[in-house]
Amino acid sequence: MNFLSRIFNRPAESDSAQVAKQRLQLVLAQDRTNISTETLNVLKDEMINVISKHVEIDRANVQVSMAHTNRGEQLIANIPVVGARAPAPPAAAPRRVSTRRTRSARA
Repeated sequence: MNFLSRIFNRPAESDSAQVAKQRLQLVLAQDRTNISTETLNVLKDEMINVISKHVEIDRANVQVSMAHTNRGEQLIANIPVVGARAPAPPAAAPRRVSTRRTRSARA
């Protein structure tokens, strides 16, 4: 049966069981930490924005999840990096403005 699944590009039952297990673990981790799905999505968006300022990333494939380990709850981010961004040009030094009065301003 596994052979036919590979031929027709259908996931094996163990694959869907693994996906279901991962989803359940995410729900349990979110429940333990009181982090809502909305908050997790906001964190994901903010991380994408900050990191993409410095490196080019594959935004469509970013994954953020919660996991329970023996060390506690962990926020896990899988962010595929496409390449480096060109460094930003240095900012121009601000010009000094004179505060001295000229003769015409005194009169």
